This record gives sequence, C-alpha cells and structure tokens, in this order.
Amino acid sequence: MNISLNWLSKYVDINIDEKELAHKLTMAGVAVEGIEAAQGDQVFELDLTPNRGDCLGLINIAREVAAITGEKLNIPLIDITENNEDIADYIDIEIADTDLCPRYAVRIIKNAELKPSPEWLQEALINSGIRPINNIVDITNYVMLETNQPLHAFDYDLLGDNKKILIRRATDGEKIITLDDNERNLDKDMLVITDGDKPIAIAGVMGGLNTEINDKTVNILIESANFSAISVRKTSKKVGLRSDASMRFEKGVDVNGVIYAANRASQLIQELAGGEVVGGVLDVYPKVLPNHHITLRIKKVNDLLGTNLSLDEIEKYLLNLNFKVERKGYNLFVEIPTYRPDLEIEVDLIEEIARLYGYENIAATLPQGTTSQGGLDEYQKYKKKVTAILSKYMYEVVNYSFINNHIYDKLLMPNDSDLRQVVKVANPLSEEQGVMRTLLLSGLLDNISKNLARQNNSLSFFEIGSVFMPKSEGLPIEILKIGGIVSGQGEINWLKHNVDYDFFYLKGILENLFFELGVSEYEFVAFNDVSYHPGRNAKILIKGQKLGVIGEVHPTVLENFDIKQKASAFELDLDALYKLTTTKARLETITKYPAVERDIAIIIAKDITATRIVNDIKGNGTSLLKDVIVFDIYTGEQVPDGYKSVALKLKFQATEKTLTEGEVNEIVKNILSSLNELGGKLR
Repeated sequence: MNISLNWLSKYVDINIDEKELAHKLTMAGVAVEGIEAAQGDQVFELDLTPNRGDCLGLINIAREVAAITGEKLNIPLIDITENNEDIADYIDIEIADTDLCPRYAVRIIKNAELKPSPEWLQEALINSGIRPINNIVDITNYVMLETNQPLHAFDYDLLGDNKKILIRRATDGEKIITLDDNERNLDKDMLVITDGDKPIAIAGVMGGLNTEINDKTVNILIESANFSAISVRKTSKKVGLRSDASMRFEKGVDVNGVIYAANRASQLIQELAGGEVVGGVLDVYPKVLPNHHITLRIKKVNDLLGTNLSLDEIEKYLLNLNFKVERKGYNLFVEIPTYRPDLEIEVDLIEEIARLYGYENIAATLPQGTTSQGGLDEYQKYKKKVTAILSKYMYEVVNYSFINNHIYDKLLMPNDSDLRQVVKVANPLSEEQGVMRTLLLSGLLDNISKNLARQNNSLSFFEIGSVFMPKSEGLPIEILKIGGIVSGQGEINWLKHNVDYDFFYLKGILENLFFELGVSEYEFVAFNDVSYHPGRNAKILIKGQKLGVIGEVHPTVLENFDIKQKASAFELDLDALYKLTTTKARLETITKYPAVERDIAIIIAKDITATRIVNDIKGNGTSLLKDVIVFDIYTGEQVPDGYKSVALKLKFQATEKTLTEGEVNEIVKNILSSLNELGGKLR
C-alpha cells in the first residue's frame, strides 16, 4: 500500500523527517518497505501484516504516528448542510441475509454537478496508485483510502421504479455486467445488491454498469456498508475479480465506521460538486457490535516484557492509542474500539505496550529458572510401545480426522447409530472434509482401496488416531483409538511361503499385542456389527468390558469402497486399554527342562466357542500348562448333528524338573472333567 506524507500530515503533525518516521513506523510493526519522491511529496510503500487491515486507511496510520510520536491526532470533523426532506421518502432498504451483511447505510445527494476533481484530490489519488475518474467517484475512493471504509456511488435515477435496495443472495444462473464491462455469472452463495429486482452490484466487490455514475448523473446514492470477509473473499475468487474494496473487506472493515465514511463522502460531494444533501442517513444495523474490554495487569506487563514500567507510563501508551482507560487498583480496564479487531486478549495489549515503548529498549536477558531434562510420561511411553509392537506386523498410516458425512452410508450405519452423531466443521474446505470422524475404519478402507488401485495387493495397515464424539455443550470428547486392517497375502519367511491376511491372522496380531502389554483377561465374543460380515465378527472384551470390535469387513462395504478382495479389520479404544493394562513387569524363569505336548479332540455343541473352551482349559490346567492352541475344527461324518470336533494342542512344562507321564495325565484328566461339564466328550 502507498501513502502520501502530504496527505497523512492532514491528520497528524509530522515534525520529523521521512526517514526517521519510516524507521519509527517499522520498529512499531508498520513496516515501510520504501520511500519514493512524487510531485513535491514523499510516498511510503507499506508492507502490512494480515492482522492490521485497519492500517489500509490513512486515519488509522495517523493514529499509529500519533501514538509513536506523541503528536495530536486531527480527524476531520463532519459539517453537512442538509435540506428539510427525509431520506426515508426516497429509498427503502432491506437486508435479507444479515450474516453476510451486518450493516447497510445510504445517503442521498441531489442536483450534484459531475466534473473533474480538483488538482489536490487527483494528486492524492495518483500518489496512492488510483486513477482519477470524476469528482463523485474520486471522492468515494478518497474516503475509502482515508477511512478504510469502501463506498459505492449509484446513479439514484437508475435504481428503478421501486426505489428500494434489497441485499440478498444471488440465484443460480443470475448475471450482472460489472463496471469493467464484463458479464459475471452469479450463484446462490454470492451476495448481491439489487434494486428490489435485478442485481446492481456484487456486494463488497464491484458495482454494476447499469447504475454507474455517468455524464447525465445529477442525483447520487452513496452506499456505505459492511460485508462478511469470508463471503467477499469467496465471491471475489469465484468471479475472478479483486478490487480495492474487496481487498479491504477480506481483511476486515470496522462495522462502526460506516456512518462516518458516508457523512464524510457527503460533505466532500457538497463541497466539490454542489447539490443538496437529503436529510438523514438510512442505516440498517440489526445487531450492534459494541466495543469490548480487556483488563490489563501491570505486573503481567512487566513480567512478560522484562521491564519496570509504572502504571502512569503504561496508561500513557494506551491513551496515545486513543483507547479509553479506567484505573482499577493496580490494573487498567481498557476499552478496545472496533477498528482494532486484532486486540482480543491481555497479551495483545502487552504487545501494543512493547511496540510503543520500543523493542530496542527492552534489554536482552537469558531465561531464568531451573531446567529439567525432557521425557515421556507413562501414557506416551505406552503409545510408543503399542506402535512398536504393531509395526512388527503392519505399516502405520495417518489419515485426516475430517471426513465426508456420506461415509456412514457406505459403512451401512443405521440412521440412529451413535456413530452418526458427528461434530460438524464450521467452515470446511470442502464437503469431503465436512465432519469429524467417529471411527477409524473408513480411513483404513480408503487406504486399502487406493493401494489396490496401484496394484499393491498385500496390505497390512494400522492407525493410532483420535475420534470425536459431540457433547451438548463445549468441546467434543476426543478418544484415542487403534485401528488395523489386513487384506491379501503376505510372505511368512524367506522361503516365500504365503500366509492369508484374514480374520485369524489379524486376531493373532491382537493376541500378541495383548501378551506384550500384559493384558491377560481378554476374550473375543461373537457379535453383529453392521459394517462387518454377519457371523464373522466379534466384540473384544477385556475384564468383561467391551473395548472394540474385530471382523471380516462386510462384502457390501468392500464394494462401496471399490475393494475387490476380502479384508479384515479391528478397532480398539486405546485410552480404555491403557487403564486395563498391567503395568508391572512380568518375569518368567527360563527352564532347562523339556516341554510335554498332548493333542486332544473334543466333541462339543456348536454354540460353545473355541475361546470358551480354551479359557476353560487354562483355568483347570494348573501353572504347568503353558499354552493351548486350537489347530482344527471339524463337522461332518462321525460327528453328531449340532456338534463339532475341536482339536487342541496342550503344552506342559515345569521349571524345576522333567514332568512324568503320570503328572501330565493327571492334569489332562482334570481338564477333561471340566470340559465334560461344558457338554464336551473326548473323541
């Protein structure tokens, strides 16, 4: 942005040379990139930070200069002679969408004379990089540069018979020819100014050709309004048009500066173009934005800056910024004007104190206090251990927490499922990232689908990530989960013998995870999760508490994700798992005595699960029973209807001696006796 020093000096006395002023502004955070001479003037090229959009107006730059130098601020006073008419008899205003247009005000000037602007006005615009057009348009641009409030001048007589301004969203397919003589296509997400019927301006971007100021214009309607920064930015990008006005609205314009700018423009038009200013301002402002307040603690200022500033000194800096300040003991109660939206909390005010005191005056000091070596807490160590264990079998992936709400349809989730109760993103980048995920499965299925599309058929992934459950008030509940998925086949060793990546392979990974974490009281109980194959999924219980689910993914779900081979997945609550994990180290003596193995086959009812059989055997096998492995389940000939044959391998071992045949037989006898109570018989 370019600013003229001659113009700036109208609002604040400048008693230092341009180089010193440039240095002081730069040190205070308003960077001056260069100084150029122009027609007896000096022009500063400013590089503003995004949070200081207010400095796009010269009056606000003057406020900065006044605060830095201590000089008096001279804001132009408004002096308008109005006629006896009422503006409400000339125009009506309606805002259909107050979220996109919080405020809209107009003034009307009759019988104005259109002509070239005086030399001083043209020179001010040229030095600021704007081409003069005529006195009316030049005045609106002049006031915009002065106040940072964009204005637009309409030919009042071209506003149609209704004499009404309606601010509404455009309709899809609606069109407007803008002042640059280009036709623009509009849609329902864009805000337009209309004459009650057709668009006459794209709100905050550019006016329409159909109501522009022209050689025949005598009656003028001045628009001074406030539009949503997000709306203007999106509209400007869609129509491919960025103007001085849109740039300012995108950065944020003071909603309470609307009336001053409208009055200032009317005053200048009356002075430079003659005419009558119709009595009153028509101002639609449904929800007034008040100034907000910040309590500033003097001790906090000095602690944070490393200074020893007094209450009087700090108060002086704030008063120099033209803020209202009230003393409350050793604190200051500061009223922040709405033209400074960058000041929200106490530390923002402390930064203002630092700017005016001078960063160069703050002595460089080393941090004081004791330092300690950083380290991981127990939960962080636990997560790293889980990652290390799963990494032996699977590749870790990281997916976005933002998903498309339609994912739940692809996962066959019923409409009343708790998992459909999602946290919606207020301003999503796209519909694909419109809600926060409540499960990890969808991301893992996407990983499988994308890899299969690239001919990677042997797939094994896991993710440790957060899911988000909404609350009636406040922030959502964030839960850390582990999810895993396998599909295809993998090499089990260097001989390239393949192993199927199926439900049982995945279950084995989980059992190894539980073993290494010290989780012993777990079981897999038949379940019916809608996203998994009926009869091929189970809930994961630890100490009787459900922590997750494991199973073969439902064929329809696989089809919805364009996956053409079977896949199995699990999802587990890591936070809950941590609370149920044994943290004590488990020590086992390495025995030098051989193990004894026995194979048994049991005929038992089909509804008795293998997990229940194994748990029953472990409960009756004494400490000498080291392992139980199911290696076959058979139904068919020689097995009665409604029953199955379960073959198990039992491993016995002692630490102090070699077990005898009789000792092993006695333990097996107790095991078989217990299985008989379950209805099982030795085959």
